[in-house]
Amino acid sequence: MSKIKVLDGGFSTQLSTHVGERIDGDPLWTARFLVTEPNAVFATHLDFLRAGADIIQTNTYQATIDGFVKYLGVGEEESLEIIRRAVDYAKDAVNAYRKEIEENDDAKSNRKPMIAGSCGPYGACLHDGSEYTGSYGTRVSREFLVNWHRPRMRALLEEGVDLLAIETIPCEREADAVVELLREFPDTRAWLSFSCRDDGRSLADGASFREIAVRCYKNALPGQIVAVGVNCLAPQSVSPLLKGVNKGDGGLIPLVVYPNSGEKYLVTEGWKKDREAPSLHEFIDEWLDLGVRYIGGCCRTYATDVKRIRSRVDLREAAT
Repeated sequence: MSKIKVLDGGFSTQLSTHVGERIDGDPLWTARFLVTEPNAVFATHLDFLRAGADIIQTNTYQATIDGFVKYLGVGEEESLEIIRRAVDYAKDAVNAYRKEIEENDDAKSNRKPMIAGSCGPYGACLHDGSEYTGSYGTRVSREFLVNWHRPRMRALLEEGVDLLAIETIPCEREADAVVELLREFPDTRAWLSFSCRDDGRSLADGASFREIAVRCYKNALPGQIVAVGVNCLAPQSVSPLLKGVNKGDGGLIPLVVYPNSGEKYLVTEGWKKDREAPSLHEFIDEWLDLGVRYIGGCCRTYATDVKRIRSRVDLREAAT
């Protein structure tokens, strides 16, 4: 069995191949399509599985009670039901994929795919880009953040995800909050992925990435956090952050990485490319050498990118 797990890519990016370019800018982002076009959600999951993903994430990054109440006009229980249905759509895709390959003689690397319940940060529901600044970390308490994350996390787990993807966490206070909350679900496994600056050192709020990542990994219940890492930042900004994590003598800390394409998202303008950015595929071997065990793509990456990651990981493992 592979020690390296290939993740899916940018859900909104691949979803756009089914619904067109009308996703970014919506306060519910891709979560709206859980209600309006569930078949497209299913198809997007299936795209990533066919591309070779070992783990697909539920379309719940921006699926929150706050958002559904405000922008869909539904109540709390119906909001939670939408989140539970997101898990079902991912399960349907896994079942369809496994049926497709059950009589296929080709040696598929991802014959038993898993589902990760996506838990985006509080900042995502604010729809102001604060998941890339962490500015709210000084305005809300840890208790508030624990209580805010709990209902979605519980709904995902009760509906049967295999693990949680706690992702794009931009500030120290929210990182501590989700680790505290995980203790309420002691049998749960999760990865914890941070939103970081491109300075090679810091979370989005300026705290030390290495210190917070290592602390969260060690403060969690034994075995509960399967990896710590980064997502939704430029590929060239990843390695400087990761190089500090496994320098100590405390044993290898598994890492998770799923960068974006190198473009930057501006709330008022959308995705913008500052310059020609290196492809994430150029860094795969380097990241694996640093201890990355979960690798995929984030915004502006497609199923075709996942297919290339799968190919590189398979070659790497065949050589070891």
